[in-house]
Amino acid sequence: VQLAESGGGLVQPGGSLRLSCAASGMIFSRYAMGWYRQAPGKQRELVAVITSGSNTNYADSVKGRFTISRDNAENTVYLQMNSLKPEDTAVYFCYAKHQVLRTDYWGHGTQVTVSS
Repeated sequence: VQLAESGGGLVQPGGSLRLSCAASGMIFSRYAMGWYRQAPGKQRELVAVITSGSNTNYADSVKGRFTISRDNAENTVYLQMNSLKPEDTAVYFCYAKHQVLRTDYWGHGTQVTVSS
């Protein structure tokens, strides 16, 4: 199983980015997919999750600003991030968890920096 994140970068406060995570080596539709982030000196935290049935859940800090979605035909999960704030700066990791077997996998992460 491989999870490959892309789309990170440097953006000004108030700007937008869209992260992508392309999955391979797995039956994508059987996995819940999520995005976590880790800022320097802080623990990794859940940002958003989408189940195999496309139910979603978000951290309170990103509700109304971030949107998680999935394309099962493309084996890809997305994180649309709007109204970005400096406190959103972190390495963002893609996460996959099989909904029945509970096996899980992580991507290597993509850096998001929000700064003027």
